[in-house]
Amino acid sequence: MTTLLLSDREVHKFLPMPECIEAMEGAFRSLAAGQSQVPLRTVIRLPDSPNAFGVMPAVVGSGTNAQIAAKIITVFPGNDATPFDSHIGVVLLFGPDHGELLAIADASSITAIRTSAVSGLATRLLARPDSQRLALLGAGTLAMPHLEAVSAVRPIKEVNIWSRSPARAQDFAQNAQAKQGVKVTVARSAQEAVATADVVCTITASRTPILEGRWLAPGTHVNAVGSSIASARELDTEAVRRARLFVDLRESALKEAGDFLIPRTEGAIADDHILGELGDLLTGLIVGRQNPKEITLFKSLGLAVEDVAAIRHVYEKATAAGAGTRVTIGGLRRLV
Repeated sequence: MTTLLLSDREVHKFLPMPECIEAMEGAFRSLAAGQSQVPLRTVIRLPDSPNAFGVMPAVVGSGTNAQIAAKIITVFPGNDATPFDSHIGVVLLFGPDHGELLAIADASSITAIRTSAVSGLATRLLARPDSQRLALLGAGTLAMPHLEAVSAVRPIKEVNIWSRSPARAQDFAQNAQAKQGVKVTVARSAQEAVATADVVCTITASRTPILEGRWLAPGTHVNAVGSSIASARELDTEAVRRARLFVDLRESALKEAGDFLIPRTEGAIADDHILGELGDLLTGLIVGRQNPKEITLFKSLGLAVEDVAAIRHVYEKATAAGAGTRVTIGGLRRLV
């Protein structure tokens, strides 16, 4: 048997943002229908550092229709200041008939695209339809795909970018204007960036708040993406308290989302502040935005079902195109 190796170039080619958003919708519908097994991620913290090694498995469907995959990844937040991605690893896709290893794909590109696509899906479900101004807090790996994702679901015409590195923000602005054809302004502060925003995406490695609730105008939608551990957050308590809060998976939020857990510890909110999951919005079980003036918030942690849907999509398209590299890894018994 052979396994298909899929590089970052092939992932980008076969996982364009609009298609990935639709694949993420399918993943969350499966999750809402109880057709997915998604255990909490296993994370090993490296001693005396903010770095981590994680494993994220999931199974979608059953029998011969099962989709089986796992992501194995390192997360080094400090890489944002280096040539390396902050998330490095592989996504493994297995076959439902014999458990054979079908594909190995670059995890950095899959993670960046599928994470941004989920933000795009949340924006489609929660942001005002007339949203035209986007604020990006963070100019790292997730900045460009988040611009692509939000622009795929809303008529974005203006973008404010803020970063603790003004040089990186300026580089992003030049690249984004050339690639996306939108007006991009480098803001002097996070407050300035969000002041007129309809949609805000926080995509930093910060462990302390970079976004304050008092800065948000009525009607803003926020995608909180950068933090994925209980002890770190990008939003202050007031930002979370003011918003109608939705999550990717309630179980994960109650264990891992510092943006939610820290305000709860302070007594500002309770568990019922989480109104529901993206799957609940897709199936109509709950109502998202109720009026144009309220603030909505999606807290993203990233789920293995997203990786399953992404690698399956890439694998099927690459196979049909004869792309990728075939290697023999093993899995067949050798009879002597």
